[in-house]
Amino acid sequence: MVLLLTILGIVLFVGAYFTYGNFLVRIFDLKNDRKTPSEEQYDGIDYCPAHPSVLLGHHFASIAGAGPIVGPITAGGWFGWLPVYLWVVIGSIFIGGVHDFGSLVASMRHKGLSMGEVIDQWVSRKAKILFLCFTWLALVLVIAVFLQLSADTFAQDPAVAFSATLYIFLALIFGLMIYRFRIPLLYGSIIAIPIVLISVWIGKMDFIQENFVLSMGTWRWLLIGYIFFASVLPVWLLLQPRDYLASYLLYFAVLIASIGILLGGNSFEISLPVFKSFVPDKNTYLWPMLFVTVACGAVSGFHCMVASGTTSKQIRCETDAKPVGYGAMLLEGFVAIIALSCIMLVGKIPKEGGPLAVFGEGFAKFAAIIHINPGLGKSLGLLVVNSFILTTLDTSTRLARYQLQELSKMKLDRFSATIISVIAAMLLLFVRTGNEPAWKIIWPIFGASNQLVAGIALLGIMVWVARGLGKKYYFVQIPMIFMLITTISALILFIVSNIRSHQYILVVVAGLLIFLAVLLILETWTVFRRFRKGQLS
Repeated sequence: MVLLLTILGIVLFVGAYFTYGNFLVRIFDLKNDRKTPSEEQYDGIDYCPAHPSVLLGHHFASIAGAGPIVGPITAGGWFGWLPVYLWVVIGSIFIGGVHDFGSLVASMRHKGLSMGEVIDQWVSRKAKILFLCFTWLALVLVIAVFLQLSADTFAQDPAVAFSATLYIFLALIFGLMIYRFRIPLLYGSIIAIPIVLISVWIGKMDFIQENFVLSMGTWRWLLIGYIFFASVLPVWLLLQPRDYLASYLLYFAVLIASIGILLGGNSFEISLPVFKSFVPDKNTYLWPMLFVTVACGAVSGFHCMVASGTTSKQIRCETDAKPVGYGAMLLEGFVAIIALSCIMLVGKIPKEGGPLAVFGEGFAKFAAIIHINPGLGKSLGLLVVNSFILTTLDTSTRLARYQLQELSKMKLDRFSATIISVIAAMLLLFVRTGNEPAWKIIWPIFGASNQLVAGIALLGIMVWVARGLGKKYYFVQIPMIFMLITTISALILFIVSNIRSHQYILVVVAGLLIFLAVLLILETWTVFRRFRKGQLS
């Protein structure tokens, strides 16, 4: 069954890329004779044209994170593998792909600014402010959480810490090689990529395990310094090459898992039921919880921030938007299928290690088919996850800086906006309520809020397609309605369950998110109704 689902996923995603992807290209009217923001507004800091393979690596590494691994494994453990598989495939093709591709092209046509600018032009200034406040706060929470996760992982596993540190410095060298010394990308990649891949093996050496050891607190401060520089340095010097090199680690892992599945055939024993229950636990319903738990593997609001943040400022020509915007989403959907395959083999999620332990164990089984030591295979699987946690961390810091600069109408420079964003994240890290840090109390609501961002981004894309392009918008409207209804319903259920458990802070936060979302929806609906009546162009 694992073999069949993997092959079916490949066929469906490849078919969608060349059919539905081409339909979206026609709708968005991509033409290479239009200048992109990276050319028109080149500044060598944020606006910098990139080779499509480099930009694909950056974008894919940025949107992936741990989401397409943790979400499918968690939901699979709750509901069984079939509902998760269907949502990943249908979501990636018809919702996530449209969301990512549309956000990228819309931003490209609006000076490489965020979806907030698109909403400003085609809805209203008030809607823009609401959207940017919403997304900046979400990014600050992501920075705090992923900074803590990275610090914990580095303190516990010297191999992961060593590998991540190695390719941060390697990225700086690679960026200089490609952009300053004009070494061809192919030659630079041939030199750098093998070093990234063998860093896993080097990290397992006794010398590294014994000496590359720092406390969690020390790693936390080092990472705070790192994300500041990742935000303010030219994108070609650190962020872009680091993500490009890191993406090959994920490509390599996907290749190993795919070969293992194909060669293993039907020899794998499935331990997870096809379907478990509509309500596997109290307050855990198939709808809407499946659709807010599996985010990055199907659709995620974080993707619109990446697409309309760092990616749109680096795209070299308009037709590159298809492989970068749509292709990367389909590739992430395939990663989600591999993660789902892991829980299908393992069967249940252990209390210690959680979904990441499941992925490591499942990946080790695939690696063993091609005679990779299971221990090394498990380490490679876990390194993939943790390296992309770091990628999400540094990208989120830069995105928060962009959002804050746009909120201030560019009155804040990149240093000030970064400092404010990092300090806000540090407050969530260091301020405690009772025995818990602030981020830990708020984090449970992130899944629903992230998906709510996706629904709002689709709302902005729909208005732009209708008013800005003058095209039919049903292909955005249907996913938008589904995502908004689903995520608001999830937040309402969240409020009810937390009232019962007396978690009133979460109740207030969830209520505020619903209030902001409803304001945005009403504002957009008012404008859209006037447009349909012919009162607006």
